[in-house]
Amino acid sequence: MTPGDASPAFWSAPATFLRRLWQSVAFRLALGYGASVLLFMMVLLSVLYVQTIGVLQGRIDRQLVSASHRLVGHFEAQGRQRLVDEITETLTDGLNRDTEGYLLATPGGRRIAGNITPSPALLQPSPDITDQMLLRDGRPSFSRIHVERLSDGSILVVGRDMQDQQSLEQLISHALAAAGGVALLLAVIGAIVFRDQLERRVGDIRRTAARIEAGDLSQRIPVSGRDDEFARLSHDINLMLDRIEILMDGVRHVSNTIAHNLRTPLSRIRAKLDVVNRPGADLAQVSQAAAFAIREIEELTLVFDKLLQIAEAESGARRQAFQPVSLNDIVSDVVELYEPVAEERQVRVSTELAEEAIAPGDKDLLASAVANLIDNAIKYAGSPARVSVRTVQTPEAVSVVVQDNGPGIAPAERSKVGTRFFRLNRRVPGYGLGLASVTAIAHLHHATFELDDAGPGLIARLTLPRFGPA
Repeated sequence: MTPGDASPAFWSAPATFLRRLWQSVAFRLALGYGASVLLFMMVLLSVLYVQTIGVLQGRIDRQLVSASHRLVGHFEAQGRQRLVDEITETLTDGLNRDTEGYLLATPGGRRIAGNITPSPALLQPSPDITDQMLLRDGRPSFSRIHVERLSDGSILVVGRDMQDQQSLEQLISHALAAAGGVALLLAVIGAIVFRDQLERRVGDIRRTAARIEAGDLSQRIPVSGRDDEFARLSHDINLMLDRIEILMDGVRHVSNTIAHNLRTPLSRIRAKLDVVNRPGADLAQVSQAAAFAIREIEELTLVFDKLLQIAEAESGARRQAFQPVSLNDIVSDVVELYEPVAEERQVRVSTELAEEAIAPGDKDLLASAVANLIDNAIKYAGSPARVSVRTVQTPEAVSVVVQDNGPGIAPAERSKVGTRFFRLNRRVPGYGLGLASVTAIAHLHHATFELDDAGPGLIARLTLPRFGPA
């Protein structure tokens, strides 16, 4: 029978089978389990890849730095000619001839010794080890190099050809791709093979779901003694249905986090009080310990107040009290409040206010958010320290923008700064609640909170819907 003679039912049968297969919860669960195993394997192999390549590159970097320091030592101790002789001896000793590269050049770019052809890109000293394409013995070579400027102005370049490293990276990459393909194929085949067995286990879940839908929320899925996929799934669904246990787990998690982050100040208070509780403590020591304990307790009180504020903002309890608020007034008041702190830390704070910046919101919460942004900017400002605070309006929105010239935040870390107790630099005082509070307040106001690179520094932008007609 030719394709033209085939009936529509003949061609629709495979499509129907595939559609029913995909509609099967058991198939999708088994496929998902296989995919999770595949993901775990790929993550494990990726870590292995990164660690392997990282170790090799780290060893090469240490060799480059060591060789550079050795040659610089010869130069400083015995002069340029000794350095030239050392480079020549190294290149002619027959060891690592295919990979090593050296160059000693004048500040103008004339080669004095070595097997690397000078180029403008090579004559730029840098504390970092970089990768460059260069000419080594007249042949192109992708190398990792370390460049130093000597005391007489000449340039010393120490390099290592990376062809072997690239070959190893390609080999590992191909192995990862092959392993991923095989694992994916096994995941699909395994999902099809176990589909019938898994579908027999879904009946308990369906019956329990029907009883819960009828209103009996005390029902739970029977869990077999087997430690298989459906036993774990049934256990997870039971946990989800058990609301009290979920709430208790949430409270326990928050309590553990608070205990972990507040243990240090409480330990400091205890240690201070233990010292003055010993026999022989004089009145001055007792007074000093009491003052210290009061300061620490006040800081803990601020932490709990901040946590309560975050919880209140996340719950949305104050949304009904929103009124038109002038962001210009809030910025002016907060900047005035922080002027003594900025002056003490020698931080220059400048403001730039839009003609009109009105947004619906809670004035106290918005003021707290702006204060947290300014406080954070003052803490991390560079030298000379500068912080700018401005309001910006568009036809649809108004924003408060706080910018500093500090170290900024790496893109990979920006998604974490809104997490309670997350701190990038633990040498800076704080508990990691400021930006978490800003995030919660922004969510309450249907606003957006963004962090961008200022190059150098950080730009924090709180954007709210504009009040009234555009």
